[in-house]
Amino acid sequence: MDKITKLENKPLVNKPFKASSYVLDEELKNAVELALQLNQPLLLTGEPGTGKTRLAEYAAHLLSQSSNFSEEVLVFNTKTSSRASDLFYSYDALGHFQASNIKDLDAAQQKGTGHFIELQALGKAITFTNPDQLNAVSDRLIVEHPGNPKSYVVLIDEIDKAPRDFTNDILHEIEKLQFEIKELENLPLKSSDDGQHRILIIMTSNSEKNLPDAFLRRCLFYHIEFPDQAKLKAILKAQVGDFLNSREAALDMIIESFIKLRSKTPRKKPATAELVAWARMLDSISFEPNSIEDVERKIIQYISVLVKTKEDREEVLSKLRVEREEAYLA
Repeated sequence: MDKITKLENKPLVNKPFKASSYVLDEELKNAVELALQLNQPLLLTGEPGTGKTRLAEYAAHLLSQSSNFSEEVLVFNTKTSSRASDLFYSYDALGHFQASNIKDLDAAQQKGTGHFIELQALGKAITFTNPDQLNAVSDRLIVEHPGNPKSYVVLIDEIDKAPRDFTNDILHEIEKLQFEIKELENLPLKSSDDGQHRILIIMTSNSEKNLPDAFLRRCLFYHIEFPDQAKLKAILKAQVGDFLNSREAALDMIIESFIKLRSKTPRKKPATAELVAWARMLDSISFEPNSIEDVERKIIQYISVLVKTKEDREEVLSKLRVEREEAYLA
């Protein structure tokens, strides 16, 4: 068996995402602006890998250039076990119990409940738009905060993963941008009233299950369609290296082959994220195709980047083999 080429000699292909490279169409831009103006969450749906999550990074980057928005996105990754309170804060009950039972500590050394409270994404945003309120409760809630009030983008990712009660239970808090910490005798925390410090809430859903009507009524909605050929080209030009970007014919053949690949994939169709990763790989080897057949050979070589299930892999490879045999016999 041949030795694997030393990894340190290989270029880094999967580079960190740059928010400034996000390609935003006019309709989605309008949806973001409306969410800010109406002070309502923006719910995004679309295929996995079409840029729903990345939009929050782009919005924070763009807003931070001309306003007091933080460039940091506060992220809540929804789980199947998530509860409404998890979006605002977490309480380490076990740690509190263990600390309370340490021997040889007098009352002055015992840590209070506030030491075991940690603010989470929306809880931080609500509190940090109005950090002065923390001064009044500094003896009860131990929180590090940035000092000056700021506006924030909050990403609630894959909200459809949560139990149905989750969305129903956060209706009031999201509408009023305030919450209570029940472990601190229902200590209330709320966002700034002056309108200068805002919270843009972006939620993503893969449509794994329907969300309640009462929740949907409080959101703005936008569905990110899979990009057409022109937009795919713009995305690659923004996110891939200079080599392919200077070769229009090569980009056209890569995109055409990718669209054909999607039509051959019956289960989990490769999305924009897979196209970008594949194009970066081709760019790293200075790939210069002379024909669609050249590109399809690279599909086979790097199919692990594009196809993510055993069934899709078998189907795609089978169809590509048939097409190549038919072309040879023609």
